[in-house]
Amino acid sequence: MKRKIRFVLLTLFAVSSASAQGLYYVGDEAQESLPIKWVLGASVIYDDNVFPGYGEKESSVGFNPYVGVSLISITPQTTWDIYARLGLVYYFDAPASMDDISNQSRAGVNLTHRFSERLRFSSRNFISYELEPDYSYGYASSRQSGEYFFWQSDNSLGYRWTERVATYTGLRLNGTTYSDVENNDRFTWELYHQFRYQLSPQTVLTGDYRYGQTTGDGVSSDSTNQYILAGVEHRFSPYAIGIVRAGIQLRDVDAGSSGSSPYVEFALNSQLNQQLQIRSFARYSIESYDTVQSFGTTLVEFDDRQTLRFGISGDYAISPKLSLFGGIDYIPTDFSSGREISPTAGASFADASEDVISAHLGLSVKLNDYLTGTVSYSHTSSSSDIVRHDYDRNRISVGLSAEF
Repeated sequence: MKRKIRFVLLTLFAVSSASAQGLYYVGDEAQESLPIKWVLGASVIYDDNVFPGYGEKESSVGFNPYVGVSLISITPQTTWDIYARLGLVYYFDAPASMDDISNQSRAGVNLTHRFSERLRFSSRNFISYELEPDYSYGYASSRQSGEYFFWQSDNSLGYRWTERVATYTGLRLNGTTYSDVENNDRFTWELYHQFRYQLSPQTVLTGDYRYGQTTGDGVSSDSTNQYILAGVEHRFSPYAIGIVRAGIQLRDVDAGSSGSSPYVEFALNSQLNQQLQIRSFARYSIESYDTVQSFGTTLVEFDDRQTLRFGISGDYAISPKLSLFGGIDYIPTDFSSGREISPTAGASFADASEDVISAHLGLSVKLNDYLTGTVSYSHTSSSSDIVRHDYDRNRISVGLSAEF
């Protein structure tokens, strides 16, 4: 029985590892090839605040059909990890100011190629087109009025110089495009170099330098960010790894102010026992997203948007057929160094803050070898000085999926 539970957990982890990128990522790779797996499913959603922050609070029932596919292929030289999920959400009684149908689709391709025992190439790529923000990717913290397209690509070369010393040099690219929101589109490129020293079989010391530039949309300013970090990666067990990096962030905003701030990032992925898996992340930084905000008739750009992102999620297998899952995200944000864009261009503006907390809890039941039923509840609360960002929201979802 225990072996079967463990197999189920490890299989779920391997299949979902690709979608667990973003701030949850701990640098691990899939360890076992898995054939093409298809998932076909649908859920019914009750939402008590379907368009939070825009007009009166209204509830609606939605329908969410989707189809997914995943594949993991491992050879002595190359590892492929491919996944996609295409879906949509249809609200039967959506507010007049909101579209009845919204996309909920994402896909990714991860590649590792080992040219030799010393040299390897790694590429992680992800795209999504959806309405709700995914807090674990670290680019949004509040519900927007329309769909967005987000993509990112991280490509690097790693070389092991000695038994203890290695380096990674790479280029990260990411971009966000909103369909109905002005001044929020962003494109960022970032060069990075990481020095790695194998302190022990379980511990690696790291030193990072990153240089990136972000291009803003509309009235939002371009910016340059540099990071100087030191860190440690420690493998507590074959199924548990943690990463901590900390240092300084140097930020320069075109036509704005320059400054520095502490920077910290943390990620943990742990299979605590045969039933329980826990993942967590944290990041404190100055972010380049959502820097332009509206306060009534006043449009303001904040040069300093200090944000802490914390998330934890877990899965607990009660039995081979019954599992609990849940998680929580907490995102407090401080907006400072504000400059009015209109109606009085250049005038200073008071600081603002925003706190977002989102939690979910669910139950998954394996009905037979192919069918799985789920029921979940989620709550999101946003307390903000920004217009339309103050709301509470509850959602209940009941779904059925088939795997083959």
